[in-house]
Amino acid sequence: MADQLQVIENEFWQVGILPETGASLAFARVRHNGEWLDILRPTPAADYGNSSRCSSFIMLPWCNRIRDAQLRFGSQTYQLRPAPDDGTARHGDVRNRPWRLEVQARDRLHLSLNSLEFPDMNFPFRFSARALFWLERRDFVIWLSLKNEDTYPMPGGFGHHPYFVRPDGGNTPVVQIPCSHQFELVDFLAIDAPVPVKPELDFRQPRRLNECEYNDLLTRCQPDEPVRITYPDWNIQLALYSDPIFQHILIFTPLGKPFFAVEPMTNANDGFNLYVNRIPGSGVFVLLPGEDKSGMVRLRIRAVE
Repeated sequence: MADQLQVIENEFWQVGILPETGASLAFARVRHNGEWLDILRPTPAADYGNSSRCSSFIMLPWCNRIRDAQLRFGSQTYQLRPAPDDGTARHGDVRNRPWRLEVQARDRLHLSLNSLEFPDMNFPFRFSARALFWLERRDFVIWLSLKNEDTYPMPGGFGHHPYFVRPDGGNTPVVQIPCSHQFELVDFLAIDAPVPVKPELDFRQPRRLNECEYNDLLTRCQPDEPVRITYPDWNIQLALYSDPIFQHILIFTPLGKPFFAVEPMTNANDGFNLYVNRIPGSGVFVLLPGEDKSGMVRLRIRAVE
């Protein structure tokens, strides 16, 4: 898979992209003291074909999990292929699919996918998607779109699953997430409308991760306020800006691992079931035939004192 790696770069960023592995990222590095420094978890070349091992992958046409792998929409229930570990349908079905290369330049890469090319797609509606990656000086930008290519309305969602590096000691990341509410989760699935964030999950003020374990979904972020990730020893801060369509932020910090995830998502965990049960906050959108939705995520690097 190493020969499939596409690299975009400028004076501040160097990003590796794997079109054959779901448009996943192999690495994202920033210039620091004259050298390239990994900000996202780097992917070993031997794992370039496995999106779960990548630095980041795309979730589409839904984010996170669907309970019992059953997609309910309108009067229909569609049985999807479940994950073997928990029986849910998880993270959509594009992250291990090959995407078509549309535009390639030193500082940008445009990719596309059409579900019609994959008869085994784990989704009952026909759709297409585009993923555009480009660099604007200190900003690394990802633009993602989902389009209904079917003759019926379809529910949808999308998101990103980046893994950031998590050094220990004095360089433990400090994280700030400007969300005022959270979802109550059972088996990682949302069960009701969001509630005000509890103190132990309140990241509106910067918090050092330390030996904390989270797998939680936050929502109702302050408009125009980014997620901020600061690495004290490197004097680097990463600001993650996302369009309003990304209503939710999932924070995942597995114990003992040198990485953590902060995931901008349009739909909540098990959002399709929240939607069909008319529970507020699902984030699920419905696309008419030929209609599309899109959203942008921007990672901005800056030095801090």
